[in-house]
Amino acid sequence: MIKKMTFFLMLWATSLSVLAQETPVAKEFTVSGKVKNGNAGEKIYLQFSTNPPTTLDSTTMDANGNFSIKGVEKDGGNFYILNIAERQKIILLIEGGEQLTVLADGYEADSKGVAGKAEVKGSKNMEYYAQLIDMNQAMVSKVNKWNDEYAKANEKKDTKKIQEIQTNFQQAEAEHVTKIKNLIPEMGTSLVAIFAANNLLNPQRDLADMEAVAQRFAQENPSPKIVQAYIGYIKRIKGVAVGDEAPDFTLNSPEGQQVSLSSLRGKYVLLDFWASWCGPCRMENPNVVKMYAKYKDKGFAIYGVSLDKDMNAWTAAIKKDGLTWTHGSDLKYWSSAVAQLYGVNAIPATYLLDKDGKVIAKNLRGPSLENKLAELLDGEK
Repeated sequence: MIKKMTFFLMLWATSLSVLAQETPVAKEFTVSGKVKNGNAGEKIYLQFSTNPPTTLDSTTMDANGNFSIKGVEKDGGNFYILNIAERQKIILLIEGGEQLTVLADGYEADSKGVAGKAEVKGSKNMEYYAQLIDMNQAMVSKVNKWNDEYAKANEKKDTKKIQEIQTNFQQAEAEHVTKIKNLIPEMGTSLVAIFAANNLLNPQRDLADMEAVAQRFAQENPSPKIVQAYIGYIKRIKGVAVGDEAPDFTLNSPEGQQVSLSSLRGKYVLLDFWASWCGPCRMENPNVVKMYAKYKDKGFAIYGVSLDKDMNAWTAAIKKDGLTWTHGSDLKYWSSAVAQLYGVNAIPATYLLDKDGKVIAKNLRGPSLENKLAELLDGEK
């Protein structure tokens, strides 16, 4: 089956943590316009695109469907929703300082199912966003047509037609993605570039292009919180690969002392991401304890990085499971800066480092860990 296309807004404000950076300057913006099918007194809501949306302010339409509403963007850029009387919702990409004008039908779809239209002018972000919408809708129309043809061909077991449809889809998808990739550099460090990279590119296929966007923002416009969130997201996707030098970090131990990963150089180190609340982690701990007891005197060390958020739960688990090696945590749960640095999005997760601090294996557990340590250390004295 040909996959269906979707076009969605990533809700950064609720799903991603941000890094510490210079605070952006708050800037006022104005959204005014006309609703073709509006009625006097109907509400217009300005909403922040959280999940569910957060209403920031509202106004009413006049007898001609005209309205005007203001807001203040404090974070250097965010996604907003202009909610027209709960009948039509329009995405706004706001960086602050804009004076946007809107011409909207005032409904999501008419009685015949034809989608309502909305035109937003007044910023580079919204101009590019409109282009992306048009490009995506054109592709969606093709995909819907091919899905119908595929269903009929599949029913008739027409393998030749099925192959033709698949080939057409793959070619069209490749052309569609290429157009988006070619358009993104034109966007510079406007908010829409992050929108396009995050929503229209695929990390498994387009990671280099997505990373290029993150690098451009990091160099030219790093302060908006949404930018920091995107950069962190790319870091988590990219992670740390076998053969890479393990990034150094320093965390507080349960005793309140700062402990760096590099302090363990000269030993084989198992970097172990875990948490007291992680069942599979706790189940694996007895095996790790056994390996540590067997090889700690042969140049083997462990640095346990906890994704806990409660100090008492963390230290109680260390004591109960008998984890006598080096530990550290910032007690920030999934917002752990070290977890983001290493691209950890599930635990348990492990990185085995050589004496020079390079990653030589990932996610070794049970017999796999035992066999690798035996290979490396059984000859050591």
